[in-house]
Amino acid sequence: MSKTNLAVLGTQWGDEGKGKIVDMLTPRFSAVARYQGGHNAGHTVYVKGRKFVLHLVPSGILHPGVTCIIGNGVVVDPKALFTEIDELAGMGIAVDGRLLISEKAHAILPYHRELDMLSEARRGERKIGTTSRGIGPAYEDKIARRGIRIGDLLGDRATLEQAVRDNVDARNRVIEDSTLAWREVFDQLIADGERMRPWVGDVSLFLAQAIQAGKGVLFEGAQATLLDIDHGTYPFVTSSNASVGGVCTGLGVAPRAIEGVLGVAKAYTTRVGEGPLPTELSGPLAERLRESGNEYGASTGRPRRCGWFDAVVVRYSARINGLDALALTKLDVLDGLPEVRICTGYRTSGGDLSEFPASVRTLMDAEPIYETLPGWSTPTQGATRMEQLPPEARRYIERLEEVSGVPCVMVSTGSERDETIVRWDSAVAGRLLGDA
Repeated sequence: MSKTNLAVLGTQWGDEGKGKIVDMLTPRFSAVARYQGGHNAGHTVYVKGRKFVLHLVPSGILHPGVTCIIGNGVVVDPKALFTEIDELAGMGIAVDGRLLISEKAHAILPYHRELDMLSEARRGERKIGTTSRGIGPAYEDKIARRGIRIGDLLGDRATLEQAVRDNVDARNRVIEDSTLAWREVFDQLIADGERMRPWVGDVSLFLAQAIQAGKGVLFEGAQATLLDIDHGTYPFVTSSNASVGGVCTGLGVAPRAIEGVLGVAKAYTTRVGEGPLPTELSGPLAERLRESGNEYGASTGRPRRCGWFDAVVVRYSARINGLDALALTKLDVLDGLPEVRICTGYRTSGGDLSEFPASVRTLMDAEPIYETLPGWSTPTQGATRMEQLPPEARRYIERLEEVSGVPCVMVSTGSERDETIVRWDSAVAGRLLGDA
């Protein structure tokens, strides 16, 4: 059992395979705590051929005896939560007694999705490419100090009624074609609160007591660093802090509670939605990566844009998050390619860049500077030891370590839990993950 409190987060534009990594590491921890995002996240985990898709509930739920936590930095759609819990129950995974939801987490209300779709429609060609699930408007209400928190559903009903009235009135002024009745929303929230009551509590206190007792906690991020509201490719980002700072604000833990940071990076690069992707490919090669990697959104089914590994992006994530190590996923998707490329810099009108630019316009116009390595024909799928990989694949991993500046301690070679290499010979792996 690990005694290190470890944060696992994405280093690219999301969809790196964090769910599998969290699921694999969970038995080494007493609790898995999600700190940001909403049900726009999608973590896919395969266990003995069975597919589990998680959106709000942390990936650790598939392991008995582990407490799964939804922090105050998460926005919770009660309907989506109940649907997910019921689906898990139907697959033999019980959550009762194992799920804790922060009373400070904000609720996604029935009309937030309408506002999300309206906002995207008004942007026209400048659309962000959101999932239109109400995530952004819920965070907007939170920041505007008019949000409704999960704890409010269990508190004074008169106070909740006034908050619902005010919010519904505001909604009706914005969406002129239809009128929503506040009573309908209020009654539904009361019913939702009653079902959630056994799961709601003080997340910060629970985590403080667990850490004080020496129990290891795994902090789970959704989305990824390049979608972070502050440090991502703004405005083509999510509405929360997916980088490591979100752990503290989204769970109520002190910075020193984070004893290690494991970044998850795909062996190539993908993103969903609009915005820059310097290494984006098109044509047959893009289709080859998309189909081989099953690159379709777990939450929406949208096809992902695919490109070569961007070391500039991962170096940036290493700086922002203080990465101790990388978990590299989907190496097997590159099997059979005659050559593989790594972006080591950008060519711009203002000169070559080796560091990630702050300006999204600069990034939009940037051309990748590539380094080409030989590919490999021997399959890597299912490998569990580095020596099982072809020399060219091992050299590719070594080069990714060199250009990103971060050691790679895990390599995923397939979708199943056991299709993973853990480099227990590494001192970094031992410190972050515990003994083999």
